[in-house]
Amino acid sequence: MNIYGAVVDNETRCVHYYTEKDIIAIKFICCNRYYPCYKCHEEHADHSIERWPHEHFDELAILCGSCHEELTILQYMHTTSCLHCGAIFNDRCAAHYPIYFELSAIEE
Repeated sequence: MNIYGAVVDNETRCVHYYTEKDIIAIKFICCNRYYPCYKCHEEHADHSIERWPHEHFDELAILCGSCHEELTILQYMHTTSCLHCGAIFNDRCAAHYPIYFELSAIEE
């Protein structure tokens, strides 16, 4: 699976986020491409970010950089580690959910 952007290792870390726990890539609905983060998308895509609508949260759109298995958006949002290999994800990524996902429908 191709990962786009400024990727620095085979676990999907990028020049923007590269701690031990920064091991996911997100498929962007606007281009159907995986990027490690929104900054990589902004720098390497020729279009603006579109957020995933709530009705698509059951789609595979999160890639674990450790085992390279995919998770649905809902699975990712409700766990702190990969459901396939147990690798720990960076819980601070939740602060960026509004960039990637339409949250208003689930916040109400």
